[in-house]
Amino acid sequence: MKSVSKLLTALALAISLQANAQINEKQWAQIDSLFIAWNRPDHPGGAIAVMQGDQLVFSKAYGLASMEYLVPNTTGTQFNVASVSKQFSALGIVKLHLEGKLSIDDTIDRYIEGLAPFGQQVTIRQMLHHTSGLRSLHALFGLAGWRNDDTRTNEDVDRIMAKQQELNFEPGSEYMYCNTGYMFLANIIEKVTGRSFVAYMREEVFEPLGMTDTYVEADYDHIVPNNATSYYRRTEGFARAVEYWGYVGSGNMHTTTMDLISYLKNYYDPLPGWKPAFDMMQTLDPLNDGSHNQYALGVNVDELLGEKRIGHGGSIGGFRSNISVFPEKRTSIAIVTNFSTAAPADKSERIASIVFGKTPRQKDLRAVELTREQKNAYTGTFWDDTTYTEERITLEGDTLFMGNKAFLPIKSDEFSALAEGDDDRITFDREKMTYYPASGSPKVFSKLEKGASKLTTGAEYAGSYYSPELETTYTIHYENGTWYAHHIRHGKLPLELRKNDLLKGRYPLSNIRIQRKNGKITGAHISNGRVRNLWFTKTE
Repeated sequence: MKSVSKLLTALALAISLQANAQINEKQWAQIDSLFIAWNRPDHPGGAIAVMQGDQLVFSKAYGLASMEYLVPNTTGTQFNVASVSKQFSALGIVKLHLEGKLSIDDTIDRYIEGLAPFGQQVTIRQMLHHTSGLRSLHALFGLAGWRNDDTRTNEDVDRIMAKQQELNFEPGSEYMYCNTGYMFLANIIEKVTGRSFVAYMREEVFEPLGMTDTYVEADYDHIVPNNATSYYRRTEGFARAVEYWGYVGSGNMHTTTMDLISYLKNYYDPLPGWKPAFDMMQTLDPLNDGSHNQYALGVNVDELLGEKRIGHGGSIGGFRSNISVFPEKRTSIAIVTNFSTAAPADKSERIASIVFGKTPRQKDLRAVELTREQKNAYTGTFWDDTTYTEERITLEGDTLFMGNKAFLPIKSDEFSALAEGDDDRITFDREKMTYYPASGSPKVFSKLEKGASKLTTGAEYAGSYYSPELETTYTIHYENGTWYAHHIRHGKLPLELRKNDLLKGRYPLSNIRIQRKNGKITGAHISNGRVRNLWFTKTE
């Protein structure tokens, strides 16, 4: 009966598309053209839905849900939406907050036992905003020796986090995306309600919101009908992607575009009783220094094409997803896919451009002319000693590039992002570069010296380094002109000396800062993006 009901719903939606569409035929065809390349007999794909007001104006599926069995995707196919799940965990917490069963300003030690004091308190609010400073699970697991195809669960996170002695930074001082915090939200929900997270989300969030084809999956190998299989794109063809991550709270929610699009409508036309929750989800709190943080409670709140946007993306295995709602335009876009190069975020922005009849523009900036000396000073490799971030700066004419982002000089020592609506700035002062992101705290970079690898032979770096927080060891050795770090599960990882006592390696190591006492090496702090300054003692 359920399959018959789904068929009738799909037919009703198809009729609605034809009878009440608010986009014209040209716009419909333009959206369709973004995905038509997926409709091949040897290609995975996805499903797309666009809603304006209460009308579904575009809904279509493309490609294969299973390449092995040639099963096509449909608008009712379920996909793992990975980190899109975070906003639903946040919504579960917000619901409990509004019911008076917890406060998002409670410290997490009230609900989670066995954590180290960290020297400072972490609140639920900070975990929601990704400003907690907690070390993130994948980076920790990688350093501990786990590989991508190792299963990891909430219990594994609880065990490894119980041994962590420090935070990445002072809570509230920075934004750093952290899956650990959202897995802890699941723990808190279970502690407060006495129910499993899976059951709570089904009974208190999904069912009341009418999301009947949505569920949280704690067992990655669980067989559930009507789910897409995910694939990695290879140089030639595709490879099967297995999502070994059996955790909840930060990911592993399975759903359809139909459920997602009806959920997003609540941001501009909430169901009875839900308005306070969806208003609270958009809460933006500044960082400790007053800097803007665009990450609200499980969602990003920013602008696109001059319009307020609320959204999030997700990635796990070969699944890629992106959902966004433009509340002032009463428009929502949901894209779910089952292959790794689908780029749903880019396609969502292109759909918005089609629907709103707007195209991204550049600012009308008047560029000042730079001298040759300034151009030389502003180009090169810059290093941030606090966040362990490295940026390569290039100039083409007077346009500065940091990654793929373009900046124009509005003063001799100040650059402004070129894209309309992007308020990022860069300033220079001698050998220092300061990056002011529109969201987040400023970062101060120093220019890396040329020939840094010749500053020291580093012979005393050789030896074994042990982490009591991860119970794992790396051995550093010199071989045929190259330094290596060796781990029993990762093998040999080549290292490069970036400057005195700073070695750069391949993930999961990334950066190794050698520490000395009275000139003698005592150990190293290792950082790899979402883990900073994890201590390893030199044992020999």
